[in-house]
Amino acid sequence: MAEINLFFIFIGSIGFDLLIGDPKFIIHPVQIIGLYVNQLTNFFIHNFKKNKRILFGGGLFIALSTILISFLIGKFIELIFIQSKSNFIFGIIIFLGLSSCLASKSLTSSVKEISGLIKNGIIDQKTEKLIRKKVQRIVSRDVSKSSLEHLLRSSGESLTENSVDGIFGPLFWIFIGIVFMKFSIFLPGPLSLGFSYKAISTLDSMIGYKYDQYKYLGFFSAKIEDYSTFIPSRLVLLTLPLVSSKIKKYISIIKKSSFDGSKYDSPNSGISEAIFAYTSNIKLGGKSKYNNEIIEKPIINSNGDFCTNEKINLICQLILRLQLLWIIFFTVIFFNI
Repeated sequence: MAEINLFFIFIGSIGFDLLIGDPKFIIHPVQIIGLYVNQLTNFFIHNFKKNKRILFGGGLFIALSTILISFLIGKFIELIFIQSKSNFIFGIIIFLGLSSCLASKSLTSSVKEISGLIKNGIIDQKTEKLIRKKVQRIVSRDVSKSSLEHLLRSSGESLTENSVDGIFGPLFWIFIGIVFMKFSIFLPGPLSLGFSYKAISTLDSMIGYKYDQYKYLGFFSAKIEDYSTFIPSRLVLLTLPLVSSKIKKYISIIKKSSFDGSKYDSPNSGISEAIFAYTSNIKLGGKSKYNNEIIEKPIINSNGDFCTNEKINLICQLILRLQLLWIIFFTVIFFNI
């Protein structure tokens, strides 16, 4: 019975995230995780920035301790909820906790806001500065001197890449946790796996870089994120065309997306960007500035259109449709196991 309650709490948390997003009156788990990671990162870089071995070891400690703490907090709440026979208060805690693992509202609304400002056409210096500031919040590249076209492309790439680790990755692992709970309450559950994946994603975004001390300190965080996102990204690859107008070209799109996505260093971000690029028919990749260095990413869908406000809205619609499709799949699987 408890696992059924958890399943419906999970479905409700998806709707809450789509409609409301992250409540401002509640401290987000990412803020707590970020504070912990930041303190340890500063300690190791300040004291051992020239010692590669210690940075490697420190990075492993940061990654494992952050994930373990997140997992144990989630598991503790799950066990209390079950032992209390689905107590309403703990149900609310799990509901808000699962919702905090998802980023549908925050991710899509921030990008749509940027594209809406650019679409207006009349852009003075103040508006342009605001657009750059908003884009810089969601990308790691330097956009201080980017054209409006590049700002839209950057926003589109952020939306397509982060849709997996911000939405579909946690959806997948939370559902796996609910399935596990059907077999034993002591197996990893939805909140413990949801918190763990959020910790992994946060670690990668904070220290999973390939420059300076981070290429040693963030090595394990980046690798763990690669492995934990591998399956969700492939599921997005296989299912996104089903909710698009390109369904008749399903096999062709899968092949092209796999080919273009494999050109990226990351085993997941390229795949995610590619499948969205082909289903919405936009061109992604090209030159961008990272850490005072110009990096040219492989071109994805070279014959696609430039990213526009209409294309951003289409991608957001595809994300919503795919979430609904996954919910249907999850429901069928859950009640037939």
